[in-house]
Amino acid sequence: MHGNHHPHYDHSRPPAQTVIVRQKGGGCLRATLVGAAVLAGLVVLGGLLAGGGRTGGNLADPAGPTVAEAATPTKRKSQPRRAVLGDTVKDGKFSFKVTRVQKGVERVGDEYLGSDAQGQYVLVHVTVKNIGDESQLFSGSSQKLIDARGRQYDTDSGAAALALKNSNAFLNTINPGNTVNGILLFDVPENFSIKAIELHDSIFSDGVTVALDG
Repeated sequence: MHGNHHPHYDHSRPPAQTVIVRQKGGGCLRATLVGAAVLAGLVVLGGLLAGGGRTGGNLADPAGPTVAEAATPTKRKSQPRRAVLGDTVKDGKFSFKVTRVQKGVERVGDEYLGSDAQGQYVLVHVTVKNIGDESQLFSGSSQKLIDARGRQYDTDSGAAALALKNSNAFLNTINPGNTVNGILLFDVPENFSIKAIELHDSIFSDGVTVALDG
């Protein structure tokens, strides 16, 4: 009887072989996860080394700014201040300073030698100095008055300009170092809105602008 007794199995437990297989499977999964984590860490480390330790890259600069660059405020380029009445400006061999502007003048000269404006006269008083090494002809006809719409007006170089007293702005040769005071005469409409004057050392120069609307 005892020799034919069959061992009693606890059917609530899985066979030992099954437990071993599951342990092996779990070990493989853990090994796979650990390997993937190590690989990901190497990729990140390689990226940091390639970027020189920079962060915050962008499409234009994949490396991105360094910490010092990010901390440094960006400097804005300041716009140059426009020249106004009383400022000294330069063009070619001449320096200019507009000292006074008279508007709304109906007539210049006297009863014997004078001229009436078609609209109104604008008189721009200017000091001209030769800052070059040679004599230079200053011509009033090279100067332009500009209105608020950007339109340019030529000087009056006829009898009206000749009627102005104490003006040397029509045609005058200025030697190096010398200074001349002149009056530029413009005949403009009655509703003229002045903006600026463009001053030239010659008709071919780039010119320099002085704002007169301030």
